[in-house]
Amino acid sequence: MSTAQRAAAYSRGAGSYARVSVESGVLSASPHRLIAMLFDGAQSSIRTARLQMQQGNAAAKGQALSKALDIVNNGLLSALDRDKGGELAENLAALYDYIGRLLLAANMHNDEASLDQASRLLDDIGSAWLDIGKIELSHPESGR
Repeated sequence: MSTAQRAAAYSRGAGSYARVSVESGVLSASPHRLIAMLFDGAQSSIRTARLQMQQGNAAAKGQALSKALDIVNNGLLSALDRDKGGELAENLAALYDYIGRLLLAANMHNDEASLDQASRLLDDIGSAWLDIGKIELSHPESGR
């Protein structure tokens, strides 16, 4: 087996391991942790998009931003309970819509400032989400 073949085999094996690890994490995660994982995934996709943008790889940049947009729209936005969440859920929905528009602008115009703003907003919301989880862990009765 050549060095290139060994490297390709290793890459396939590492990719399979990573997929199994992620799938196992998702299957065993609480609903709160699943949302945290969505924030992590969106941030990872934005970092990838920034790197691809800087390297001039438009196709990979577009794929990464599509993934981030999918996480925001079909993960975070769709997870909102507007009946129970009231004004907070509506405000988050508007914010997720704005983040989506920032991601689209970043893609269309190679605008790193839009990526930075989307990343900061997701980081702020994600940090607040993690803080809520810490409160629920220290006071389990508050989550009921």
